[in-house]
Amino acid sequence: MNWDQVAGNWKQFTGKVQEKWGDLSNDDLEAIDGNREQLEGKIQELYGKSKEEAKEEVNALLQEWKSSDDQS
Repeated sequence: MNWDQVAGNWKQFTGKVQEKWGDLSNDDLEAIDGNREQLEGKIQELYGKSKEEAKEEVNALLQEWKSSDDQS
C-alpha cells in the first residue's frame, strides 16, 4: 500500500491516526486531508518529534493499517 491509497481512503485512515496520536483534533485531520507531509509536520509540532521520527512513526502506522487491511 502506498500513500496515494491512504490519501484516497483518508476518512478511514483517520481512525488509526487518532488512535496513535490522540492530540490531533478533527480540525487538524480535516486540514491535513491526506497530505503526508502535513501529517508528519503536525506530529512533530504536537509531540516534539524529529522529522525522521515522525516519518518512521507514519511508516509504522501505514504498515499496521496494511496488515489489518490484508487480514480483512
